[in-house]
Amino acid sequence: MTRDGTLGVAVIGTGRMGSDHVRRIDEVISGARVAAVVDIDGERAGAVAASVPGCAAYTDPAAAMADDAVDAVLVASPGPAHEAALLEAFARDLPVLCEKPLTPDAASALRVMEAEVRLGHRRAQVGFMRRYDAEFQQLKALLDSGAFGRTLMLHCTHRNAATPPGFTGPMTINDSVVHEIDVARWLLGQEITHVTVVRPASSSAAPGGLSDPQLVLFETAEGAVVDVEVFLNCGFGYQVRCEAVGEHGTARAGDAHGLYVNAAGRWGGEIAPDYVVRFRAAYDREVQAWVDATRRGDTTGPGVWDGYAAAAVCEAGVRAQATGERTPVTLVPRPALYGG
Repeated sequence: MTRDGTLGVAVIGTGRMGSDHVRRIDEVISGARVAAVVDIDGERAGAVAASVPGCAAYTDPAAAMADDAVDAVLVASPGPAHEAALLEAFARDLPVLCEKPLTPDAASALRVMEAEVRLGHRRAQVGFMRRYDAEFQQLKALLDSGAFGRTLMLHCTHRNAATPPGFTGPMTINDSVVHEIDVARWLLGQEITHVTVVRPASSSAAPGGLSDPQLVLFETAEGAVVDVEVFLNCGFGYQVRCEAVGEHGTARAGDAHGLYVNAAGRWGGEIAPDYVVRFRAAYDREVQAWVDATRRGDTTGPGVWDGYAAAAVCEAGVRAQATGERTPVTLVPRPALYGG
């Protein structure tokens, strides 16, 4: 760190998410600066680095981590590259904020977890940004207060306007429902034990071969049930909601009660076009929380165990998609490092 305690961050991956994090660190949050960027496309890395004073450009994550100006790492590269970057950061004992997924499958996530356990302390925070959304944080606080008694059910909605080219059935679980997996585990404080996927008639707007929408059901270790409507070609925008049903009341996050207008013979508000817009403030809080914790020598927020558990549930979900059967989730025992 610099003399004033400013954290030098290497951002690995300069695509849409990585570039947005570069902007966020450079312009929005405090206590950190972008010391380096990494991308296999050297020209793109160079262009992003040129926009930030004192930022170096690399094509190799290990070279960036060896830079004396780098104190921490933000991983925003494609999922298959995460394991190598995380293991390199752990080998150097560097703090990491890793965008989801931790890794694309449970086996590689387990290898990452074993490497962090060998370190003997947490080093990685996983980018499940909904935990930093103001409404979801209010919902979590309400459920934890016990005011509604036990939480019996969660009703979740996850809608996108359209899927990008090449989107596949398993990506419905791995790239979209993974967020509901983490939200359910976090809000309930319980592990998911079984997954069932039900497929209604597919929308005419869904690309050929993609079953959309889908209804995904989770069962938890203490008997709660979670249903997720995932509709990725709804056509009208991006919506994420979660309603908790307790013994003595219900509460819902995600209705996006923003500016309400009356104009041109119509009334209403806006629907966010995508996750970057809807969760912009949550991303800001997430990165700021990571920087603040790192500067004081701590690691907080969703961690490697959460990334591993989400990967294991995703694998069960993909099997449930393929078979139509209620599918168990297999988890290794939780290590003591993560409260096991």
